[in-house]
Amino acid sequence: MHRTDVVKVFPQPGLPSLTMRVPGDKSISHRAAILGAMAAGETVLEGYLNSADCLATLKALSQLGVKIERQGERVRIASSGVAGWQEPDDILDLGNSGTGLRLLAAAVCRVPGVSILTGDASLRRRPMGRIVRPLQDMGAKISGRRQGELAPLVVDGNGASLRGREFKLAVASAQVKTALLLAGLSADGWTVVEEPALSRDHTERLFRYLGVEMRQEAGRGRVAVAGGQRLRSFHLRIPGDISSAAFFLSAYAPVPGAEIVVEKVGVNPTRTGILQVLQRMGARVEVANLVEEGGEPRADIRLVGGNLKATEIGGAEIPLLIDELPVLSVVATQARGVTVIKDAAELRVKESDRIEVLADCLGRLGVKVEKTPDGLIIPGPQRIRSGEVDSRGDHRIAMAMATAALWAEGPVSIEGAGWVDTSYPGFFSTLARVTRVEQEERRA
Repeated sequence: MHRTDVVKVFPQPGLPSLTMRVPGDKSISHRAAILGAMAAGETVLEGYLNSADCLATLKALSQLGVKIERQGERVRIASSGVAGWQEPDDILDLGNSGTGLRLLAAAVCRVPGVSILTGDASLRRRPMGRIVRPLQDMGAKISGRRQGELAPLVVDGNGASLRGREFKLAVASAQVKTALLLAGLSADGWTVVEEPALSRDHTERLFRYLGVEMRQEAGRGRVAVAGGQRLRSFHLRIPGDISSAAFFLSAYAPVPGAEIVVEKVGVNPTRTGILQVLQRMGARVEVANLVEEGGEPRADIRLVGGNLKATEIGGAEIPLLIDELPVLSVVATQARGVTVIKDAAELRVKESDRIEVLADCLGRLGVKVEKTPDGLIIPGPQRIRSGEVDSRGDHRIAMAMATAALWAEGPVSIEGAGWVDTSYPGFFSTLARVTRVEQEERRA
């Protein structure tokens, strides 16, 4: 599928019972690949997400001299450790992946030579100062456009020496936290990161699984890692991505009696905010067959739809479901009352300004939405009209609008639908199991 494709999704008010699985977790795939490449030996990852973002991370690692072999969702990574990484002979292009760019920029801080990291037009507009400034404070020689605020980023590892520091983040961000912790592995002394609220903790769980020396205060967003550590290779089975499952769980939530089961999906407590919100709104959610592997819990999630009521989403809950807010905004259109999403200004610096784009897309489908500086106010229930929307190059907007189409009065055409390959290749073929989907290819 090309990113310029238009997909038309037809309504399906009587959703059939569905049992399904989703591809591997994107956040874990990025982190596991980078840590596997930083470790000495052979690392094997199963269930690796073959999305555009995660494949861009693998390509960049191979440019750094790491041997990568991929067979479907199984990836073998052979490395002599981060100390054996080489200066890349070309620019590291991370495409649309903010996670890949931010994490790799930190990981290459002591790689001899110069590494230049960039991405597509969307990624080059996203804020990078949040990692550049603290990395500079640690002693990294890193710069970028607009005094380090924007990519491309240039990292000069020649003679670089990193010192562990203590950081207090103004905004809870798993990407920033992880970038600083990765740099901390190569620094002298301890690196400490404190957040105002808990963010997803996949990095910390992987560190524990690998036996990394670290300190973490239970219930607080504070973690420390000791520098000068050598990582061991590992074998990891990556669970399904709950952020991908969210679109199908949300699709079924407002349909009374509709039942869906998503098998073997990650249920890390720092990622399951969407389950609590859907249950609070009136859907019935059950978690079964819970197991833990590689430090990450996974389970089968069963949801039965119901008559939903509005809710308020904000505060410490936001970091636990930041990627699910676009589809929760769509769900809110079907809930009785006024749903308020607040404290989510971070939505404005994602792949798109998601507050503006969500309001525009929903408005084009006849839905009344009030924008605020840090969120949305959505009354419901509202009728969703047939119409045309533009994803603005944002994969989660495209999938959220496909979800809205299921309850619309007629088909919804989504321009830029191919951007879903960023995180969920095969999304529309899976959606076609429950409704009619037509694709029109438009080459740019």
